[in-house]
Amino acid sequence: MSHYYRPIVRFDLTRPAEAQPVAGGKGWFSDVECLCRTAPPRVIPIADVPPDVVARIAAPRADIAGLDMGRPHVMGILNVTPDSFSDGGRHEVPAMAVARGRQMVAHGATMIDVGGESSRPGAQTIPVEAEIARTEPVIGALRHAVSVPISIDTRKAAVARAAVGQGANVVNDVSGFTYDRALAPFCATKGLPVCIMHALGDPETMQVSPRYDDVLLDVYDFLAAQVVFLENLGVPRDRIIVDPGIGFGKKLDHNLAILNRISLFHSLGCAILVGASRKKFIGTLSGVETAGERVLGSVAVALAAAAQGVQILRVHDVQETCQALSLWQAVQNG
Repeated sequence: MSHYYRPIVRFDLTRPAEAQPVAGGKGWFSDVECLCRTAPPRVIPIADVPPDVVARIAAPRADIAGLDMGRPHVMGILNVTPDSFSDGGRHEVPAMAVARGRQMVAHGATMIDVGGESSRPGAQTIPVEAEIARTEPVIGALRHAVSVPISIDTRKAAVARAAVGQGANVVNDVSGFTYDRALAPFCATKGLPVCIMHALGDPETMQVSPRYDDVLLDVYDFLAAQVVFLENLGVPRDRIIVDPGIGFGKKLDHNLAILNRISLFHSLGCAILVGASRKKFIGTLSGVETAGERVLGSVAVALAAAAQGVQILRVHDVQETCQALSLWQAVQNG
């Protein structure tokens, strides 16, 4: 693809006649930023965009695990690991994890993402058996405690199989379905919604001098290729979520370049997930060294993503994000 089309998302109550919705949501666009690897960006009217691209951007996204993708959702992060960068060790005991899951739902989370293997920079791969031992009992207990969809955050087919057996509804793969070739066919067979995330390398090495030709377009091309890969295996596009992988093999300027133009990914015709919560770049920009104290910065990034039509915000601080999002929506709706 030589040209890339990013809808310039607006939420004004008054819109021009030619405006189209962004992914069937409240946002709309009438102008598009045309991006190219060999020429400067330029803004063009919607009339100059290929009709199939306009249709893909505008089309309502299908429900994911019963959730209406016409509005933004908050996904609560539930790490049942001893070594995650922000909350490692806090929810290792299943009873504590379930209590935290209940709390997040009470605070407004419409999905819970359970992870049993840390993907922080420098983290090492753990055995499948250990990851299952951490996640399986939590998901089983959580399934009886909350009614929202549960996502399993894993790269491994065996872990996903165990999680789905306990009631998980979605598979979220930080490797973008490149780590375990058995995972994508499993998801296709089970008819599961999936999330493809971009990461440059494994967690153990991803932050060692990451390089791109053009980070935004490189990430886009990877996700576009993986969407086609999954479609060919039998996972329809309307069950695919894309995540550009903020902080996964990306420096500060890489993260900002992606977030600044995150609406580009609407051109893939999939729901978009952003997981920037408490990450290092927020600490770098805000001067807040402790990850757990980066709440305000995390909420600011989440709202900036929502303002470009992102459908799923993956966060640690559910209550604060939901409160801010509800006020932002009220203002946008007048």
